[in-house]
Amino acid sequence: MLETAPASHPASAAAPALQALLRRLPKVELHLHIAGTLRPRTLAELAASHGLPLPRAADELYSYRDFYDFIDVLRLAALAVRTAGDFERMAYEAVEDAAKAGARHVEMSFNPQYYMPTQVPYKVQLEGLSAGIRAAQRDFDCSALLIAALDRGLPLDSAERAMDDIVGQRHELVVGIGADGPEREGPPAKLAALYQRAGRAGLKRTAHVCEDNQTLQEAPPSHVDDCLQLLGCDRLDHGYNLLASDSGVQRARDCGVYFCVCGVTSVKRNQQRRLASIKAMADAGLPLTLNTDDPAMFHTDPAHTLETVLEGCGWGWQEACRLSLAGVQASWLDERAKRELKARFEREIAQLEKELPPPR
Repeated sequence: MLETAPASHPASAAAPALQALLRRLPKVELHLHIAGTLRPRTLAELAASHGLPLPRAADELYSYRDFYDFIDVLRLAALAVRTAGDFERMAYEAVEDAAKAGARHVEMSFNPQYYMPTQVPYKVQLEGLSAGIRAAQRDFDCSALLIAALDRGLPLDSAERAMDDIVGQRHELVVGIGADGPEREGPPAKLAALYQRAGRAGLKRTAHVCEDNQTLQEAPPSHVDDCLQLLGCDRLDHGYNLLASDSGVQRARDCGVYFCVCGVTSVKRNQQRRLASIKAMADAGLPLTLNTDDPAMFHTDPAHTLETVLEGCGWGWQEACRLSLAGVQASWLDERAKRELKARFEREIAQLEKELPPPR
C-alpha cells in the first residue's frame, strides 16, 4: 500500500535529474497486453506481409474515438501476427521496449481467441512467444511470463475452445489466465466455469474489472466481489469503479488483493479522472501495482507511465519505490524467484538513492 503524505522529491517536468532516476528505477509490468505493444512499424510490416489492409496508416491507428474503437484496433492489430516468427518478433520487441524503460520482469497477456479467424494454432503462438521471450531475456536481462486471456466480448464457445488449448497444452511460461474486452458484454459470472477449470489446473487468475472507460452500470463495484468469489482471482486489473462502493472497497482491502492499475488510458479525456482514481485507491488502502496496459498503442512506456502518475498524484521517490517493490510482491514468479528479484530491486534502489538530488 502507498503512503500518500507529501513526498520529499516530487516528480515534475522541472526535475530532469529525478526523471532520469525514475527511468532507471527497476520495474515490474503485470498488466501488459502483448498485442498492444506492437510498434507501428512492426504492425505495418506484418500487415503488408500477410496482405492485411489497414484502415489508415499504422501510426495513425493509435488514436481512438472511444474505448470501443480502441478494442477494434487491438483486435485488428492481432490479425497481423500469424507465424511463429511474427509471434517471436512481437514478444522480443515487447520485452525490449519494457526493459529499456527499467522493467526487470513482465507478465504479458495474449488472447488465443484473436488468432482463431486466421487459424493460427495455439502451439504456434506459444512456439513464437516463448522463443521471443527467451531471446529477449538473454539480450535485455528481463524475465517474462505469459497470461492467456479470454476476450469476454467474443462468443463464449471460442473462450471454451481457447481454454481447451490452455489446459490441454500446458506450457511452463503460461502461468495464469485473464479476462479482457468490454465488461458490458461479459460480466465475470459469464466466465465462472472456465475460471474454475483453470483453477483446478493450477493456473493463477486475474480479470479486468470496474474499468472507468465503462459506466457504473456496465462495470459495477459488485463485479469485484464476483471476480473474487466466483472466479477465484489472485489479483485484479483496473478496479477504478470500485470506488463508488465504500463497502466494496473495504472488502477488497480486507482480502489484500492487488489491483494492477494503469496510469495512461486509451481515452485522453479520461486521463485526469484515471489519475484521481489511482490516488483515491491508494488513499483507501488498496494494494496497487503500476502498469502500462498497451504501451505502444497508448504512446507510453513503464518510465513515462510512472512519471505521469507521480506528477498527477503529487507523489515522489518514496511512492515510486513502493510501487516498484509492490510489482515484485504481486507477480506470479515462484517464491524463490520473487525473493531474488526483490533483493535485486532493493540493491538497485539503494544505489539510485545515492544519486537523488537534494530536496528543494
